[in-house]
Amino acid sequence: MLKVGNADVVSEKSSPDSGLNDVNFAPAEDEEYVGALSAPIEASSSAIDDVLKDGAKREEPDRGSDVEVRQQRFSDEDDDDDEENCSVKSDAAQITSSDEEERCSVKPKPKYKWFLCPEFVKRQYGMSNSYSSDLFRLRAYGSLHMVERLELMYKMKRHEGCVNTLHFNATGTRLASGSDDLNIIVWDWTIGEPVLIYDSGHRSNVFQAKFMPLGGDCHVVSCARDGQVRLAELSSTGVCKGTRRVANHRGPAHKLALEPESPQTFLSCGEDGVVYKVDLRENKPERLLICKENERKVPLYTIFAHPSNPNEFAIGGKDHFVRVYDQRQISQGNGILKKFCPHHVLSSDIRANVTCLVYNHDGSEILASYNDEDIYTFDTSHSDGADFTHRYQGHRNSATVKGVNYFGPNSEFVVSGSDCGHIYMWERKSESIVQFMPGDEGGVVNCLEPHPQIPVLATSGLDDNIKIWVPSCETPPKLNALKAVIRMNHKERDDDRRREPETIDGQMLWFLMHHLRRSARRRDRQEGQRIEDDSSSDDDETNSDDDDDSVPPPVQCATS
Repeated sequence: MLKVGNADVVSEKSSPDSGLNDVNFAPAEDEEYVGALSAPIEASSSAIDDVLKDGAKREEPDRGSDVEVRQQRFSDEDDDDDEENCSVKSDAAQITSSDEEERCSVKPKPKYKWFLCPEFVKRQYGMSNSYSSDLFRLRAYGSLHMVERLELMYKMKRHEGCVNTLHFNATGTRLASGSDDLNIIVWDWTIGEPVLIYDSGHRSNVFQAKFMPLGGDCHVVSCARDGQVRLAELSSTGVCKGTRRVANHRGPAHKLALEPESPQTFLSCGEDGVVYKVDLRENKPERLLICKENERKVPLYTIFAHPSNPNEFAIGGKDHFVRVYDQRQISQGNGILKKFCPHHVLSSDIRANVTCLVYNHDGSEILASYNDEDIYTFDTSHSDGADFTHRYQGHRNSATVKGVNYFGPNSEFVVSGSDCGHIYMWERKSESIVQFMPGDEGGVVNCLEPHPQIPVLATSGLDDNIKIWVPSCETPPKLNALKAVIRMNHKERDDDRRREPETIDGQMLWFLMHHLRRSARRRDRQEGQRIEDDSSSDDDETNSDDDDDSVPPPVQCATS
């Protein structure tokens, strides 16, 4: 068992989860939340004081002749009109200020539902026939207490570039990471040391790497900016036997989706709008679909398979929609089951797109993060086109293709990175921010990977290291700077929306670099034919085409 400091010791005095005071389990009031609630009252009192001061300074007009009195009367009427206009403007300013305050407000903390002492007694004495030690672990993992006590355990550093992907194996004993340095590392995260470092075989930024559930954790699949999907075969002695290409997108390939009931197959998506189904027992991948909207290809950034239905998966990309498909109906030409999008986003001019989506633990919800917008959940049982069920605000998703995830065995919490360099954690039902941690010195947190068994979190971003977070802190967070950071994020988002949109997307960049590389090879071939033998030149060209087909040069940390 891994012990970090006093992680196994819970202070009865400092912990509201101790269960010793059964009468008052509600958390103590936080100054940040009290200040947020009292701010409108203080603003109203200040406005009343200003009005009283202005009234005290106003002087009574002198009474003179009738002409002067009439002039004064007309002047007073004009002043009344001006005051009425000023009142309308003031009301509009107050409405705008109220909307801004609502966006930047912090929702109250939810109540604690898990208490250490009663749960510990139940586990030890077996008060319920259905109670087990495993149930104790699951309830502890999904408790607010564990989330609030998360703190940095250590940093693992071996990469020489941005770390773009993290993935625990099924048992949680190993962690795989991929980076812009084109290496994939398998870590023993409990001691913070690498077990294996190997060259991925990719020629540009590694975007995702995952363990295949084939047994022994000896197969890792990966995808990258070069569009390739590759399989690495590892030995139990800590050696990579080699890698091979199993699929190739005509554009960056961002995400892979493992099928829970089929350890030999997985899905991939890319900015060419194509979804491939790869069966490791077959020689070629199967092209399931090309995502289009109004006959226009939609570049894809994310894909996720349903946790209990092997035929269902969801995709998202460079438009507003979360699309849900059934593999059995794709061959019939109509595989799409439902499309979801927040209604206010659909009816606005906001250029929002889906950067990441995941199913919850039982597939009843889809969690989607939107570029330069908020995070939303959609109920999969709702009809096609239904609006969102929950909305999580406060973070910023603009600079990179940012991830989002659930935390807890029953998806009790939502966790996301932010451009401000912090990690945000919301309680799923109340939408309240319950944890707020500085997660990246480079300024952006992109990847968040919860442990499959215990309350441990691995994160990465623009830094070249991986951070491991464990629930060892003795006191809950005070969130003192939260409101100021939220206000800054909203201001930067509004400023960016006023700027001109980018005209070159990722797929266009891939196409341009691919064209430049082919043109350069053509010029080299023509020059070589004047000097060298024709056969030698032809052989070089053939090898070059086989090795470097459709490969752009490395670009640091993909932007959304």
